[in-house]
Amino acid sequence: MANSTTVTEFLLMGFAEGWKLRFLYSMLFLLMFLATLLGNLLIVTVTTADQNLHTPMYFFLRNLSILDMCYISVTVPNACVNSLTGNRAISVTGCAAQIFLVIYCAFVEILFLTVMAWDRYVAICQPLHYSTIINVRLCVRMTVASLLSGLVYAGVHTGNTFVLNFCGSNTVPQFFCDVPSLLRLSCSDTSSNQLSILISAVLVCGGSFVFIAMSYVRIFSAVLKFPAQEQGKAFSTCVPHVLVVSIFLSSMACVYLRPAATTEALQDMVLSVFYTMVPPFLNPVLYSLRNKQVKEAVRRVILRKVHSGAR
Repeated sequence: MANSTTVTEFLLMGFAEGWKLRFLYSMLFLLMFLATLLGNLLIVTVTTADQNLHTPMYFFLRNLSILDMCYISVTVPNACVNSLTGNRAISVTGCAAQIFLVIYCAFVEILFLTVMAWDRYVAICQPLHYSTIINVRLCVRMTVASLLSGLVYAGVHTGNTFVLNFCGSNTVPQFFCDVPSLLRLSCSDTSSNQLSILISAVLVCGGSFVFIAMSYVRIFSAVLKFPAQEQGKAFSTCVPHVLVVSIFLSSMACVYLRPAATTEALQDMVLSVFYTMVPPFLNPVLYSLRNKQVKEAVRRVILRKVHSGAR
């Protein structure tokens, strides 16, 4: 890696120029980060402690919550510290690690959301066969396959980025290291990198979106045949999933697929918030904390802790 670049470190862009604005944005993102950790940690604790939630749906939710805690931890703490201290430097190795982890978490998140859409499709459209189609062994296999394929996907894109030469400006127009920003800094030919991003985006993001969209078309078609009360319950479960997926994929596509000539740093930073921070923040609220089963499980776990403490 050292032989492929004359740049020894990169400088990340801060949230704003003035100290007051930097402090305000840093506190806002830090609160969002802490709320994300607490919300997802609550989901992991409750779905692990309560036997009633040991089902495939909550197995996937637990995995998604663990992933979301890792995902938001890759970018936000470092960005907040850099913005507050004014030290915007990040080593080439640190930048490569951040790119690898962001791509890895984003890729696995897409796969998890796709699997969860399929899980809801089977649960709603084929309820009598749900327990035979979605079993523990299949859930574990799909999770392991997602995690391992993410390593390969992130490794390929990170490696392709850091074989380039960086001999000009070392200021990354982003609050964390990402591939599109580094491609703009490279003095090498990046056409093959852009082509690989386009192909992978079409295959992974496009394929997942089509699969999820088809799943929900069938789900909504089935739900419309339900009684009114059941319709409301099914829609309250599925609509949040569609909302998170739409925000996540559309914002990521705008950043990664837009031509470099039409890219503005501030616009990229705002869009990046929508695929690095918003989904991990919203997932525990939309998927679980407004779910009656989870609320009841939280009460049971708290009561159990209180009773055990009283003894």
